[in-house]
Amino acid sequence: MAINNVWHDVDEYFIEKLIPFDETMENVLQANKNADIPEIDVSPTQGKLLYLLAKIKGAQNVLEIGTLGGYSSIWLARALPESGKVYTLEIDPAYAEVAKQNILKAGCSSKVEVLVGNALDSLPTFKNSGPLFDLIFIDADKPNNPQYLKWALELANSGALIIADNVVRNGEVIDNKSKDERVQGVRQFMDLLEQESRIESTAIQTVGIKGYDGLVLAIVK
Repeated sequence: MAINNVWHDVDEYFIEKLIPFDETMENVLQANKNADIPEIDVSPTQGKLLYLLAKIKGAQNVLEIGTLGGYSSIWLARALPESGKVYTLEIDPAYAEVAKQNILKAGCSSKVEVLVGNALDSLPTFKNSGPLFDLIFIDADKPNNPQYLKWALELANSGALIIADNVVRNGEVIDNKSKDERVQGVRQFMDLLEQESRIESTAIQTVGIKGYDGLVLAIVK
């Protein structure tokens, strides 16, 4: 059996054992597919990880950079208390509209606000008027990851958890000569983590339904 088939089958096993069938979340994925949204959401096991990390953290305010169709937004919202809030940023108005409908049907509209526009334009609006965040999930265009990290540090509470997805790029992250702007964006992001004294971090390689990739997990001092 090919190794990527093993990854897929093991993920399916864990999903069957640990993540009960959820018609709402299945409908979200189907709605995204019907709307031709790229199938690059987190996997169910990764979504459950986000949920558990938000629970462990006791997060009240969450910032998500990159909404797509709202699949991960809903996982995060479900982990929050009734007074909690996820602010999620999406550049594509069509994707944002699908996300809003998905979030509404999931019963999470009171906990999630979808902000449409370029994230680098939206992020400064939180500086003076918005809340500071307990958890920040970075899962958008990788070339801008360094800028997203800088803003995350500006907008994070002390002790906040920062999570960044897709940092392994099928192993290409170690190629310093890569012509792929996404790879170079992740590499610059990693350089900032190395240099930044305000944050403690690690990276975890992952395999599964989504192939070979990984996450950065970091705590703001």
